[in-house]
Amino acid sequence: MSGRDAVAGAWVAQVITLFPEVFPGVLGASLTGKALDEGLWRLETIDLRVFGEGKHRKVDDTPAGGGAGLVLRPDIMGKAIRFAKREAELPLYYLSPRGRPFDQAMARAWASGPGVCLIAGRFEGVDQRVLDHFEIEEVSLGDFVMTGGEIAAQAMLDASVRLLPGVLGNAASAEDESFSEGLLEHPQYTRPAEWEGRGIPEVLTSGDHGAVEQWRCEKSEELTRERRPDLWHRYARED
Repeated sequence: MSGRDAVAGAWVAQVITLFPEVFPGVLGASLTGKALDEGLWRLETIDLRVFGEGKHRKVDDTPAGGGAGLVLRPDIMGKAIRFAKREAELPLYYLSPRGRPFDQAMARAWASGPGVCLIAGRFEGVDQRVLDHFEIEEVSLGDFVMTGGEIAAQAMLDASVRLLPGVLGNAASAEDESFSEGLLEHPQYTRPAEWEGRGIPEVLTSGDHGAVEQWRCEKSEELTRERRPDLWHRYARED
């Protein structure tokens, strides 16, 4: 296992993976990396291969009933999970395309707790008995299949860590953005005032804060209706 020192009580992210060397990856850059160095959160990678059997530390076997690919063995994964639990008792999630879609609400829920333990799957996945025995929730990054869960883990952790107190320089940044109110974020503009013949909408330079807020709200609703009708219908029902 590897990790960085952090203050006691910091938010903890554990990742059970066959490729611990790919972490922290992008999480070590920008605001999440700075927060990691400052001890606002802690990253622990647990190398599944360590718990493998034999000379080659085998962690998988052929699917019961036949078929292509390999499945991560329950006895091997069970040892890794129990090791993780000895380090910290955290909610367990298995990153799987058949899981519940990860969203901003889930990121907020994760950030409000003590941390998470993520299982980055490989091959054809994890033996179902492991998921049942440890009551592990499956979470999906989207409706597509990847070669493993490591990239998904970094994406989900990034979305959660940025919501931890002290990570963002401006706390309002986490409130006024896509999905925070169930809508997509409004368009953003900055200097120069004109670029390639295109100007900034006049309302944004009017100094009328009420008009600016109304414009942003209208644009958020417009974009959500056009691009994400699923979100719009949900928002309209709850409004």
